[in-house]
Amino acid sequence: MTSTDTQAVDAANRAYYEAMERGDFEELTSLWLAPEDVSYAEDADPDDAEDTSISCVHPGWPVLTGRGEVLRSYALIMANTEYIQFFLTDVRISVVADTALVTCTENILSGGPAPADSDELGPLVGQLVVATNVFRRTRDGWKLWSHHASPVLAESDDDADGARLAERADDEDVPDNPGDDGPLG
Repeated sequence: MTSTDTQAVDAANRAYYEAMERGDFEELTSLWLAPEDVSYAEDADPDDAEDTSISCVHPGWPVLTGRGEVLRSYALIMANTEYIQFFLTDVRISVVADTALVTCTENILSGGPAPADSDELGPLVGQLVVATNVFRRTRDGWKLWSHHASPVLAESDDDADGARLAERADDEDVPDNPGDDGPLG
């Protein structure tokens, strides 16, 4: 891995999020790996060719596989999102040969369509998502092969109460399971 590779992958990753922010479907489409991005030897058996199918998991969605399904999902998202902005944090990039792995936290600010009787934006909503983006090197640069994003669930009051109870149990040397007197008890 060279710093040039890391910089190029970082630029491709940023281009993906910037295309989403602008709602630039053509640019977004060009950033995803396509079968023509991978060259095969003329004498190679097509059945032995690597699978270049792209895949995508949006937060809360099932896995989408294949260029048509993935790009349709982005068209739907762009058509139904009036405003979206990504603030990326915790970005980590790893490059091995012709594959790159990027993990990051997407701090998303988005707004839906405006109410029918108003010219204003719909309400803005913040969301925290962790993402893994896999890129492949092509003759035209790094292309997105897979995107997987999962929401970060906020700590509920029950979780916080459980954590406080566990801390108190540690402090007081109380058994984790009240009423459990040991392995036979």
